[in-house]
Amino acid sequence: MSRLVNSIPRVAIFLAGIAAGALTTSRREREPAGIDPSAAEGVKKALAGMETRLTAQETAAAERFTAIEARLDEHAAKLADVPSTTQIVSAMEQLLAKTMSNLDERLTTQARSIDVLKSTVSQTDSLLERVLESLDSLQSYTDPSELTEDPLLARPAV
Repeated sequence: MSRLVNSIPRVAIFLAGIAAGALTTSRREREPAGIDPSAAEGVKKALAGMETRLTAQETAAAERFTAIEARLDEHAAKLADVPSTTQIVSAMEQLLAKTMSNLDERLTTQARSIDVLKSTVSQTDSLLERVLESLDSLQSYTDPSELTEDPLLARPAV
């Protein structure tokens, strides 16, 4: 790109030289006696104007290319800060692995709690069963005659 910028002024000067040569050659053919000083002065002024314009365009092009290169450097710096796809995927995998690990821990804790509750329920059932058996055995030891003497049992039903 800078090679192209460096060669633009040379090409322009070359073309200006060709134009000047063509002008002088055509005038020489028309005027064999010599060059008119006013025409030579006009060509010199035209060449000076062309050189001025060419210098101005070269300066403007150099400024534009400098600005473009600065913007390219800025964009390259911004692009370097953006994480790559592999970095994003890696971060997502780590996050997912951590989440799954936490979920597994919670499920394990809940499974233990369920097992403890099952054993507690079975122990409670066993204890209730023994209490009921004890109550049944106590009722069988009581005398049925005591039940008939009970004033509450002797009352007529309503």
